[in-house]
Amino acid sequence: MPKVLISDKLSDAAVQIFRDRGVEVDFQPNLGKDAEKLAEIIGNYDGLAIRSATKATADLIAKADNLKVIGRAGIGVDNVDISAASAKGIVVMNTPFGNSITTAEHAIAMMFACTRQIPAADASTRAGKWEKSKFMGSEITGKTLGLIGAGNIGSVVASRALGLKMKVIAFDPFLSVEKAQSMGVERVEDLDDLLGRADFITLHLPKTEKTANILSAERIAKIKPGARLINCARGGLVDEAAVAEALKSGQLAGAAFDVYAVEPATDNVLFNAPNVVCTPHLGASTSEAQENVALQVAEQMSDYLMDGAISNALNAPSVTAEEAPILKPWVDLAEMLGSFAGQVTEHAIREIEIEFVGTVGDLNLKPLTAALTSGLLLPLVGEGGVNMVSAPVVARDRGIKITETRKDSQGAFGSYMRLIVTTEVQTRSVAGTIYSDGKPRFIQIKGINFETERMNHMLYTTNNDTPGYIGALGTKLGEHGVNIATFGLGRSQKSGEAIALIGVDESITASVLEEIAALPQVVQAKALNF
Repeated sequence: MPKVLISDKLSDAAVQIFRDRGVEVDFQPNLGKDAEKLAEIIGNYDGLAIRSATKATADLIAKADNLKVIGRAGIGVDNVDISAASAKGIVVMNTPFGNSITTAEHAIAMMFACTRQIPAADASTRAGKWEKSKFMGSEITGKTLGLIGAGNIGSVVASRALGLKMKVIAFDPFLSVEKAQSMGVERVEDLDDLLGRADFITLHLPKTEKTANILSAERIAKIKPGARLINCARGGLVDEAAVAEALKSGQLAGAAFDVYAVEPATDNVLFNAPNVVCTPHLGASTSEAQENVALQVAEQMSDYLMDGAISNALNAPSVTAEEAPILKPWVDLAEMLGSFAGQVTEHAIREIEIEFVGTVGDLNLKPLTAALTSGLLLPLVGEGGVNMVSAPVVARDRGIKITETRKDSQGAFGSYMRLIVTTEVQTRSVAGTIYSDGKPRFIQIKGINFETERMNHMLYTTNNDTPGYIGALGTKLGEHGVNIATFGLGRSQKSGEAIALIGVDESITASVLEEIAALPQVVQAKALNF
């Protein structure tokens, strides 16, 4: 009988799920706060069920000789060392969709509180004042709500806003026209367009390299005068100092924040700004949400320990023990191709086609497709919001069609994978294979043949094939102290379109990328991180 330790507070119903499924449970809800004691006994358990208090560090995992699965009741896994768990073969699960409704409802509540100045009016009334004229509010009926991010939580906010008779517009590079229509919202292609039109703006994005500071001071200046801004997503998406200034100047009529760049937020520039509502990261804090994620993690862990089924795993494909060593390098390749496409694609994706050429087509394709789709969506959704198990579901929810094609061996390579991405604007492809050393290689981009290995940091450019480009690019990187590790080149024809995929020793900064993009031969430049 497998044995699970619950070291944080989970409901009695969640504990009972384990027992009903035949799993022995040791329920010690306060143990997570005692790292030393936890480390002493962790070796006795097959599973560890936690919330946020328990820290599953590398040191703790090193002592977990029998541990097979860590289940996090909630979406955030900052308290789990996933790399250490992966190295020891421990599956890490979370419950990414358990608090969507709760977070969406909090965003709607914050919109009302901000618009009607409810916290300030409450404090004034309790102080014995009667300042009706001071707290003049606005109706939301008939107003335009601008969603920045239209994924799982954003779509719930949209449905609630439509029920309140609001007009909803959405900016999301991966939102297709068909999905927008099914949601009943208008898709806008330019964020500045949304900022200039919306009476209310609410964010529903993960914090990634692409989304960090997405509402910069420059963008905040473009917001429609008198609009209100709500952020219940992630701290660091918004320039908080610029919001405070916009509130003081009157450009923003109000703001509501549940998340902050630094948390716990005991001191923040927004706290002294006028017409702002602040709450202490309460988005997922309802009894229903906490119960939902507890029940879900108990069900998922039981399924794995009793039946071997893996759900919402952050670090493991759904494969058998026999398949794992064969599939591992191809899963790595699939994630690489997907990540490349996800980082360079700028428009809503309609369809992805995956070609499995040669012997790879004889393998279990489900984990390969899931790995590729996860890599594709990760730059958009962020860690915790997508994994190899949930990726196909997330893609389907976003209206992305996925097809698989098996082909006989052809060309110079006996077996390879090609990803073909169709957006509303164009169709592009990227292909790769596994070399004899077991490592993945890029072998083709946009139909242009070349060969190069993957690096942690890379620069991708498309350019006009004219003399002097390589020298100009190398000089520009040298000026900024960027060292080149690998250099892959290819072209369609002489004086035609050319590509470069360059491995560098450190990530390309935004300012350096801007200078590279300004070179006369460059058509597109992207900084990639794998």
